[in-house]
Amino acid sequence: MCGIIAVIRRPSDRPVPGLTGLEADLGLARGHLESARALLKSSGGALDASAEIRLAAAHIGAVDQSLRGVPGALALLSDSIAAASLESMAISLSKNIVMLESILDAGLVDADHLEELNEALIEVKDAQWAVSSDRIKTARSIAGLLNGLDPANNHGAVAAMHSVQVALSAIDRLEVRGRDSAGLQLFVTNPALDLSAPDVLSLIAQRADERLYRSGAVCIVDAALVFVYKAAAEIGELGDNVAALRRSISEDALLHLAIMGASAQIAVLGHTRWASVGIISEANAHPLNNIETVSADSRVAGPYVAAAVNGDVDNFRELIEQNSLSIPAEITTDAKVI
Repeated sequence: MCGIIAVIRRPSDRPVPGLTGLEADLGLARGHLESARALLKSSGGALDASAEIRLAAAHIGAVDQSLRGVPGALALLSDSIAAASLESMAISLSKNIVMLESILDAGLVDADHLEELNEALIEVKDAQWAVSSDRIKTARSIAGLLNGLDPANNHGAVAAMHSVQVALSAIDRLEVRGRDSAGLQLFVTNPALDLSAPDVLSLIAQRADERLYRSGAVCIVDAALVFVYKAAAEIGELGDNVAALRRSISEDALLHLAIMGASAQIAVLGHTRWASVGIISEANAHPLNNIETVSADSRVAGPYVAAAVNGDVDNFRELIEQNSLSIPAEITTDAKVI
């Protein structure tokens, strides 16, 4: 079975949070964890310790909520010093949690209270992980995709790359279901480019690949730009495909120009394919589109379609014949279409 991800974003109207207030929340959380540690070392303090741990989880959870989505990423990317301080505090919280767990492991707590304490610790561990390993990591990954673009002056680009990062992160998780190929299509509406300008049209023409839809292909669909990134390899390790996609996206200057405007919006379709059917090639990697090998003049008018499909199309030859389709041989030769 294949892995499929799609990201369609609704613009956020939530204000960008201030990191100073979030640092204060993490400071309060640390105080509660230290109080819980002191209580556990005293006789009969287990229930009060559980309450302190849950208070810590609530403060960390509030930070997690504030750092979610594009506003949270913008906050972290716009103030690198405060973001580094926040990360340091989040890491220190994990050490406090480990110390609490060591007290439980040492058998210093009454067995009647272990379940309550363990539930509280799970709550605070989840909140701490979300801040340090999800929110902060997401912002760092977006910075890598932006590859030098100033996030403070390119909020639209941050929002676009946040969607891309969500898709790449999902493919990273889904890749255990198949790793012979992976791909992303980025559908950019309201691009910050004049699509009638000769220099822009020249750049797009150099990357036209409608017939095979391989990595790096770019095309104009109505007033939108479509970018395609794919990776295909017969032999590879987990993470290789996403690393290749991430590198291609971060190095794509045309994409960066297209998403720099505040009005630019992006929709992402992604796929990772199980190594069970079809030839292993960029042309056969998903997403796939509805463009055939015939010339533009002879195409039937209709909407542009792209899809990431899960499963086998065993009757693809019959479908091609019945619908008089002209599918590139590189996709169909000696293989099922998917």
